[in-house]
Amino acid sequence: MGTNTTFTFSTWRRHMEQKKRWDLLALASIPLMMTLGNSMLIPVLPLIEKEINITPFQSSLIISIYSFIAILLIPISGYISDKIGRKKVIIPSLLIVGIGGAISAVAAWQMENPYIIIMIGRFLQGIGAAGAFPVVLPTVGDMFKKEEEVSQGLGIIETANTLGKVLSPILGALLAVVLWYMPFIAIPILSFLSALLVFFLVKVPKSDDKEEKASPSFRTFIQGLKETFKNNGRWLFAVFFIGCILMLVLFGFLFHFSALLEEKYKIDGYMKGLILAIPLLLLCIASFTSGKIIGEEKRRMKWFILAGNATAAVSLFFVKPELGLFIFTLLLTIAGIGIGFSLPCLDALITEGIAKEERGSVTSFYSSMRFVGVAFGPPIIALMMKNASDFIYFGLAGISLLAALITFFAIKPSPDEKKETTAT
Repeated sequence: MGTNTTFTFSTWRRHMEQKKRWDLLALASIPLMMTLGNSMLIPVLPLIEKEINITPFQSSLIISIYSFIAILLIPISGYISDKIGRKKVIIPSLLIVGIGGAISAVAAWQMENPYIIIMIGRFLQGIGAAGAFPVVLPTVGDMFKKEEEVSQGLGIIETANTLGKVLSPILGALLAVVLWYMPFIAIPILSFLSALLVFFLVKVPKSDDKEEKASPSFRTFIQGLKETFKNNGRWLFAVFFIGCILMLVLFGFLFHFSALLEEKYKIDGYMKGLILAIPLLLLCIASFTSGKIIGEEKRRMKWFILAGNATAAVSLFFVKPELGLFIFTLLLTIAGIGIGFSLPCLDALITEGIAKEERGSVTSFYSSMRFVGVAFGPPIIALMMKNASDFIYFGLAGISLLAALITFFAIKPSPDEKKETTAT
């Protein structure tokens, strides 16, 4: 009898773990699909400029408008997800992304001067993006009870995000070989596919119904949020700012590298996509490795973030436009590895250090700051390419060093801390 009971319990536990793996797979599809839908436009931007006769700054706004609107709406989506449930926010958001992508695709396909309508479609995509990827982080935090499992889950989510970045330049370049606007057509397909996976595979936690009935009033919620920032403001704002810097650096050097590959090295098409994918592939591997290693050790997270930013700063300092392609790519790859080590640690600190009732809202502020970096990276680099091209990588190295210093001085987890991170 004892053996059968043990066997039954083990089988049941494996079954539950398998179910969570499917949930995690479906959730990981969101950053994967959405990153593909955004980042695969980067290698195509020089081609878009020629096809619809726009400037590099205008093409950079195709990336940035998506993020600008998301920045404003992400905190709202975080609050709504805390109040009505994560899944009820994620699925409609993915559908809005798909609709916006379809509008951009039709405009690029049918109109002679499609830029304004493409931008409207991208605006809608940003609205949907605000309620999709940012809500994934607190959802993973809700799924697991052990902090080590949360860290590993967030590592997988961040790996899916970076895997999307790895595949996006290759896929974007290959699709553009067929039709220059084919990447726009892929966006609604990817979004609807992700929505189906979430609908069928992600199970709402049983506690959600009780929490929904007992959800606090908006005034009570704001008071709780104020208290959270009062007690944890120092390290929270540090994490927000570092997340912004990492995304600005990443999307900034990707935008510049994409333009440089065509203008200086005369490489386009799928070969350009493959080269752009190299630093992103190593970033992806670093994210996965970091998520597996950090566990629930918050001090370890701090040193991973510090080392990652310092690594990016040192490698970017030595990048110069006159370098050969191999060394140029190698230095950007090292910077990508540094960013990859940092991201899952930031996700884990922000998710594990906040009470479940406010997790969606607080992580939404963090996601907003990441979108700020995505939004401002390409336009800033586009302006520097025109007016201060020699200082692009000195600037990126400088803000990476700033992120490392902020990590050292502002993020100070207590040694005996298990549930909540505080700054001392």
